Amino acid sequence: MIEFVLASHNQHKVEEIREITSDLNINISSLSDLDIHDEIIEDGATLDDNAWIKADYLYKLGYKYIIADDTGLEVDALNGAPGVYSARYAGPAKESEANIIKLLGALSNCDNRNAQFRTALAVYIDSVKHSFEGIIRGTIAKAKIGEGGFGYDPIFIPEGHETSFGVLSSDIKNEISHRGRALQAFKAFLLSNLEK
Repeated sequence: MIEFVLASHNQHKVEEIREITSDLNINISSLSDLDIHDEIIEDGATLDDNAWIKADYLYKLGYKYIIADDTGLEVDALNGAPGVYSARYAGPAKESEANIIKLLGALSNCDNRNAQFRTALAVYIDSVKHSFEGIIRGTIAKAKIGEGGFGYDPIFIPEGHETSFGVLSSDIKNEISHRGRALQAFKAFLLSNLEK
């Protein structure tokens, strides 16, 4: 079994990634599991930059199998904002509710509510770097729909569905979501390269 370290303290994200990769012969430990409490400063210009900042931080600590991601909500009418600033859109406190309120306010007079979630996945496998990406298109609701998920999930309605990630089951979300798609690409790579 391969022991991966996930560069995150976010328990929602940890559980989501563990669920998606549960059929692989890997174990995933979070930063909290390893008693690593340092705050990794994500000051990159892009999602990819931030994912690699986190992965490189753990690599310098001596870990060889690492998963790190950064995810952004990119709204067409806002020229791709909040994008790399999604978590701290309403300020450094990274409060999901405040971020949602600010985004809905920015779109209050806007008919074009098209958007996408994008995940950049940075992976070290035995010290070798690999990058994966997942994108899901959708629209921004005019108000929160449901309380499930985390972050912007309650206001994002993915293409092909009539309700938000805040309502959809974790099985459906993990199958179609940005992070799910990035992890599916990661899984396909692992299956084709490591488990022959």
